[in-house]
Amino acid sequence: MAAAERAVTLVTRAGCHLCEDAATRLRSLAAELGFGYRELDVDADPALLAEYSDRVPVILIDGREHGYWRLEEARFRAALER
Repeated sequence: MAAAERAVTLVTRAGCHLCEDAATRLRSLAAELGFGYRELDVDADPALLAEYSDRVPVILIDGREHGYWRLEEARFRAALER
C-alpha cells in the first residue's frame, strides 16, 4: 500500500512538548508523502482518555496503534509502505 493511501492520526494534548514535536514532524511528513493526517485531543474524548492518557502522543496508522511518546521516523516510514 502506498503512503498516500494511509490515514495517520496523532492523539495529543495541549501543553505536551512531545506531542508538539510529533505533530511538527508528522505534518512535514504528510506534506512530503501525501498521507492523510489529523490530530485528536485525548482530553476531549472520554474513550481516548481512558485508552491513551498516560501514553500521549500516540500515533495511529489506519486506526491501529503504531507507537507512542516519540516518532521513530525510519520505523514509521516502513510502516506506511506495508
